Amino acid sequence: MAMKATARRTGTYRQAVTVRGHRLVVGEPAENGGDDSGPSAQELLAAALASCTATTMEMYARRKGWDIEDMEVACEYSPAERGAPTRFNLVLRFPGTLTDEQVERLRVIAARCPVHRTLEGEVMFDERVERLSLTR
Repeated sequence: MAMKATARRTGTYRQAVTVRGHRLVVGEPAENGGDDSGPSAQELLAAALASCTATTMEMYARRKGWDIEDMEVACEYSPAERGAPTRFNLVLRFPGTLTDEQVERLRVIAARCPVHRTLEGEVMFDERVERLSLTR
């Protein structure tokens, strides 16, 4: 299933992003020259991984009938720098009522979320240029 997001410039380092019927504002913090009008694209990548991981584990736990109401996933993301790979640090927080076996199974399931698999898999880019008309 192909997904689509469109970003349109609305200010200095600010983009209005539309996905299906949803609209997001993506910006840069002041220290990067933006007005901090929204999370940065890099922060959204960390948010995508954290939320996808949490949702994948929730779907699995619901099928098993496990109570994970207080579950939380935190993601810290460090982009690649010279000589160092991109690094994602995930912290999975589960209710104390889960057994060690349930926690271990959820940890394994966490790595199967679609965003996680995309990030660790081969990625290809196809790009093309289109010119906008002068009368908009």
